[in-house]
Amino acid sequence: MRIRSLALRGAGVAVALAVTLPTGAAQAHDDGSVRATVTPASTAPGATVEVSVTGCSGTTGTAGSGAFEGDAQLTGRDGDKYALNGSARIKHDVSGSYDVTVTCDGHPHQGAGTVRIERHHPDPVSPVRAGGGGTAQLTTAATAEANEAGPGTRHAVIGLILAGVAAVAVAFRSVRRRRSE
Repeated sequence: MRIRSLALRGAGVAVALAVTLPTGAAQAHDDGSVRATVTPASTAPGATVEVSVTGCSGTTGTAGSGAFEGDAQLTGRDGDKYALNGSARIKHDVSGSYDVTVTCDGHPHQGAGTVRIERHHPDPVSPVRAGGGGTAQLTTAATAEANEAGPGTRHAVIGLILAGVAAVAVAFRSVRRRRSE
C-alpha cells in the first residue's frame, strides 16, 4: 500500500512537471526581453521606417506587422549580436496603431513594439512665380480681404463730400484774397 502511494505521488509529480516545463520554456521566450523600436514611432502611409531590436542572441531575424508591406529583415551591425536592425515600408491603406512581432532565435516574440500610422492632409499651397513657398497662402488671404473691404458707395459719397468742401474752401480763400488787394 505504501509503495502504491509513493508510485501515485511520483506519477503526479511527473505529470505536473510535464505540464509546467513546456509552459515555462515558452514563457522564457516571451518574457519581454525582446524589444523592437520603430523610428519614427509615428509615420505616414507609404513611408519607410527603421526597426531596431534588442534582446535577441542571434545575428539575424525578422520583424513583421500588419502595417508593413513585408517583413523587415533584421541583421546585426558591427558584430553586435544583441542589436538587430532593418527597415520596412508602411502599407498605403492603413492608419492607427499596430503591434510588431519579432522572430529571432527560432521563436516569435509578439508585441515586442508598436508603430503608429497617421494620415496627414496638408493644406494646398498656391504656387508663386517669384518664390515665397508657404507665404502664398498668406498673400491670397490678404488680397481677398482687401477686395472684400474695398471702397463701396458709402466711401464714394464721403469722398465727394470732402472734395466739395475742399473746393469751397479754396474758392472762399481766393475770393478773400481778391478783396484784400
